[in-house]
Amino acid sequence: MAFKQHSVLPGFKLSLGYTLLYLSLIVLLPLAALIIKTSNLDWSAFWTIVTEPRVVASYKVTFGTSLLAALINLVFGLLIAWVLVRYPFPGKRLVDALVDLPFALPTAVAGIALATIYAPNGWIGQWFEPLGLKIAFTPLGIVLALTFITLPFVVRTVQPVLQDLEKELEEAAASLGATRGQVFYKIILPTILPALLTGFAMAFARAIGEYGSVIFIAGNMPYVSEITPLMIISKLEQYDYLGATAIACVMLAVSFALLLVINGLQWWTAKRLGRRK
Repeated sequence: MAFKQHSVLPGFKLSLGYTLLYLSLIVLLPLAALIIKTSNLDWSAFWTIVTEPRVVASYKVTFGTSLLAALINLVFGLLIAWVLVRYPFPGKRLVDALVDLPFALPTAVAGIALATIYAPNGWIGQWFEPLGLKIAFTPLGIVLALTFITLPFVVRTVQPVLQDLEKELEEAAASLGATRGQVFYKIILPTILPALLTGFAMAFARAIGEYGSVIFIAGNMPYVSEITPLMIISKLEQYDYLGATAIACVMLAVSFALLLVINGLQWWTAKRLGRRK
């Protein structure tokens, strides 16, 4: 006689009810309020606000620096994950823990520290100043801050996949005469590519919404180093709530698009792993 196995957690209906209630209070209601507030604008007024030259310039700074930071971490995040997985060395646990530092460190503290170090009279910035290269208070400083903040997303996404990678396949390919480059591009890269793309998308999405670490090192000069989240804050300070919500809706639409991309990459990863099994 088969016995029904009871779950430790509450039943499906009760659990689903709590889940929907929690998501509604934390996620859906604030987003709905944002959209409802923006609906008070007609289309022409909305379009005028979100296409102002200063706002468009902030889009370019935000999306351009976020994309560049995500691409940098795509390369160096893979390198760090590879070293942590494949090589034993003294202080490995410390290095592994330092990867998570951007998660634990308040973003404002990170921004102040980076601005202090890379300012023209800072420890590192003073060496670049005579060369005519200014890091802090420029878009380059924004890229630096976003690279710092988003590094863990790539490393922690790729690292488990590298750990599960079968070294026997690499050894077999090498024994058959494959070079290191061929082993990487034919065996390793196809396996870790879904995780790499997922980490890249998560880093890009995180960078787009970053505010605390950027405003201290950006300089916040209109048309040069002003980010879109700062534009939203500026309009709120001016009591232009409709303008702030209109720009926020644009950022929300981009975030939803990135969320769809991330979910698609996760589905692709699961499908590839299922085929391998």
